[in-house]
Amino acid sequence: MPTHVHPANIESGKPGSPLQRRANLYGVLADSARLAVTDVLRTGDASPSELGRLLGMRSNLIAYHLRVLEEAEVITRVRSEADSRRVYIRLRPEALTALAPGPLLHAPRVVFVCTHNMARSQLAAALWENRSPVPAASAGTRPGPGVHEGALAAARGHGLCLESRTTAHVDDVLRQDDLVVAVCDSAHEELPPARDRLHWSIPDPIRTATRTAFEDTFDRLRGRVERLALAVRHEESG
Repeated sequence: MPTHVHPANIESGKPGSPLQRRANLYGVLADSARLAVTDVLRTGDASPSELGRLLGMRSNLIAYHLRVLEEAEVITRVRSEADSRRVYIRLRPEALTALAPGPLLHAPRVVFVCTHNMARSQLAAALWENRSPVPAASAGTRPGPGVHEGALAAARGHGLCLESRTTAHVDDVLRQDDLVVAVCDSAHEELPPARDRLHWSIPDPIRTATRTAFEDTFDRLRGRVERLALAVRHEESG
């Protein structure tokens, strides 16, 4: 008579098995400080110093916890596109697929900001409107003349329309209670410091202006929007 063995029992003793990787992940996140770091990074990127300020941790302690998380392949480091001396910490989304976060944020509106408001912030707002009931807008710190043709084409290719959208300056768009998401390093570094602003380190597709660059940007933003939409609930403006 054949014996049926649960697959988890077969794999449990094998290094590198999915079960072992999950066990390692839970071991790493059993520390409350490292769990707090991942909670911050779940909705946006942050520099080590920003994490230290947000969580009230000394720089040497943050460095230690980031090293542990990096060795466990929970996070990765990326250089700022605006200032290569700066490093941002990014959560690897695939590392936390076993964890199901509940709503973390409440906002009357989400505003996506990049430098010129010609591509990344426009695509992010369009993706958000297709995914969440929370209202959205976009703006730029130095807005350009109009939405880039590459962004228009990328949106059309995925069933979204940007043709009617115009560019705008952050000063003309932002309200006090908006949830602001800076989708580029330059905008994040130009805007005044704010504890509740989120940052996504997304490269500028206009630099190369290739179809591949815009498609890659769209895919990066889509994943970020999907995760953030799960964490934000609508709250009427006060």
